[in-house]
Amino acid sequence: MLPGSAFDGEGFLRDMQAWTPAVAEQVAAAEGLTLTPAHWEVITLLRQYYRQFDSSPAMRPLVKWVRIHLGEDYGRSMYLLSLFPGSPAKLASKIAGLPKPDNCL
Repeated sequence: MLPGSAFDGEGFLRDMQAWTPAVAEQVAAAEGLTLTPAHWEVITLLRQYYRQFDSSPAMRPLVKWVRIHLGEDYGRSMYLLSLFPGSPAKLASKIAGLPKPDNCL
């Protein structure tokens, strides 16, 4: 478990290199989520997206990325909202240990 100082004021990890699956569980728990295999699929895709594009995706690119990699049934806003309520791109990026997407408030 990382100390609170490892996170910024919004709960995003300050040092992406400190991310581990246990940190993801810690962040998810703080957000009231229990991670399932479906969550982990999206988290893994987010981390792949970041490695490829050096940025966290906003909602539309995230939906498209999930659709490309998991198929039409999963590449939908409603599916992502069911996993990551509120702002899926922002919340999933936070749990994945990535920076906040640029256009998220």
